[in-house]
Amino acid sequence: MAPRHTLMPVPASLELADGHLAIDSTFRAALTGYSEPRLERAVARMVERLARQTGIYMGMAAPSANATLAIECDGPAPEVGSAVEDESYELVVTAARARLHAPTPYGALRGIETFLQLVELGDEGFQVPAVRIEDHPRFPWRGLLIDVARHWIPPEVIKRNLDGMAALKLNVLHWHLTEDQGFRIESKRFTKLHELGSDGKYFTQDEVRKIIEYARDRGIRVVPEFDVPGHTTSWFVGHRELASAPGPYEIERTWGIQDPAMDPTREEVYEFLDAFIGEMAELFPDPYFHIGGDEVNGVQWDANAGIQAFMREQGMADNHALQAYFNRRIQGILSKYGKTMVGWDEIFHPDLPGDIVIQSWRGQESLAESARQSYQGILSNGYYLDHMLSAAQHYQVDPLSGAAAELSPDEKERVLGGEACMWSEFVTWETIDSRIWPRAAAIAERLWSPPEVDDVEDMYRRLEVTSQRLELLGLTHRSSHERMLRRLTDYRPIDALKTLTDLLEPVKYYQRPQSREYTSLMPLNRLVDATRPESDVAREFSRMVDELLADRSHQRNAGAIEAWLVSWRDNHQRLLPLIRSSALLREAEPLSTNLQRLAELGLEALAAVRRGRRLPDSRREEQLEVLERGAQPQAELLIRVEPAVRRLLEAAHERH
Repeated sequence: MAPRHTLMPVPASLELADGHLAIDSTFRAALTGYSEPRLERAVARMVERLARQTGIYMGMAAPSANATLAIECDGPAPEVGSAVEDESYELVVTAARARLHAPTPYGALRGIETFLQLVELGDEGFQVPAVRIEDHPRFPWRGLLIDVARHWIPPEVIKRNLDGMAALKLNVLHWHLTEDQGFRIESKRFTKLHELGSDGKYFTQDEVRKIIEYARDRGIRVVPEFDVPGHTTSWFVGHRELASAPGPYEIERTWGIQDPAMDPTREEVYEFLDAFIGEMAELFPDPYFHIGGDEVNGVQWDANAGIQAFMREQGMADNHALQAYFNRRIQGILSKYGKTMVGWDEIFHPDLPGDIVIQSWRGQESLAESARQSYQGILSNGYYLDHMLSAAQHYQVDPLSGAAAELSPDEKERVLGGEACMWSEFVTWETIDSRIWPRAAAIAERLWSPPEVDDVEDMYRRLEVTSQRLELLGLTHRSSHERMLRRLTDYRPIDALKTLTDLLEPVKYYQRPQSREYTSLMPLNRLVDATRPESDVAREFSRMVDELLADRSHQRNAGAIEAWLVSWRDNHQRLLPLIRSSALLREAEPLSTNLQRLAELGLEALAAVRRGRRLPDSRREEQLEVLERGAQPQAELLIRVEPAVRRLLEAAHERH
């Protein structure tokens, strides 16, 4: 039986022993081998976090001979990290002291996070269990994409999410900086880009440098994305000479695939991009540079006579060939500045050199095909956090599953890892933490831990603790929920509203814009925005119902299930006064009504199951109608206990 712990991600090897190391005011940490300012700052942060975690004041340093935790690093890492760095470490804890050994600062940073996760409160005070851990990541590229272009996300939010990334051993911030809806970075060479394309909301170059340094301190690389040749409307507001149609252009306020695209046939476009990329290459030290390359619909290219003539002269069969020509030109510019090109699936073309990296939103089959043709790749399909899927669904996606599982060992080496993606059509600075965490921790574990670490129930057990640790670290994924509920009720008691929202989840994938026309200027302050992506209560209720139905006596969990159903049935009357007094809550009334009816149906079915009686068929159609209404989205929200109530009803109709 695997040892129980709350570590996330799970280490490659963990052996628990007898005894504990006490954590009290005498705790001291010291660097005993190679040292550098980054490591010194990391140790200072660790001690400060440990003091916050325990409420105990602790000194900042000690001679190595007196250290409670000795951190031994063999030597430096490159000033600018690459895609593959040694992040391994060994952590040994006894009742007397702890020793963390790592070949490089990256391993030391990862080991520090593990040590902090080991701290627990025992019957004699705070302690760390005696343990031996040997750890290293399964994949070298473990990223989080944050889109700051569709909705503006300010620097302080990026920094606190970098803290969360470091805690879960994610090591790449993929910074999506330009979109049709905004150009979010200062250019000193082309000032009209950010001055006219951002609504005044952009990162200055000084802010960018500080964020890159903040990330580097935590062992995180920063890869910028400047999406070309499509998703470029914001570029054209100030520089319409780059576009394939004359314009005029203004910042796009709606979502989806837009027509504007750069003109790949004009030398002036490449001269501009050469100068811009040169400026950005100097600002971003990482060797990788993301060009996007996705979702070019070709509308402007098809309508441009000059572009069509160019394609005929060059013997280009279609727009894919034209985009491949554009990408080859961009790759040459990037190579000139010492950068490796990264792009989405659409850039894949056999004419491109083998050192580019393909980021796959299409899935393992596409990822495997690029690996077979000698290209490196990273997976994002299955890791889109904006799809509002469960942590379990993300957790069960593996970069080397499906078609990728059939790759040869050499081909598998080309799969560098994966990235969780936080696209920002429906997030703001207020809600982004709740859309990333804690579900991104499940993805982080999939990319770090051995593939056999796949117990979903145990993942959820540890995820709850991880979520609380992240909030203590400064993330707001839990606190923002209640704050937004209080605003929805005009700061009146929220108990009844919380009872409802604890059972709700936002609609999945891209269903949300199907219910109304959204723009980037619409406030995201409704119930759907306050509701968490995954309902823990619904998952627990579902588990309890399954255990009840599997129990031959049909009594297991029956009392708890009944109490929940009674609470949900009675909640409607408690909630109605709030709903009818709030303009933002009125759309929730059908949800509350449907929950009441589902709870009544669940109580009827539960009573029959417990007594071993079969419900008559005469009301079957009426009951199914209640279920169908309960399963339909209202206010872009789903009642997630409906499937479990349905199973109860089915069991009640099958019993004799």
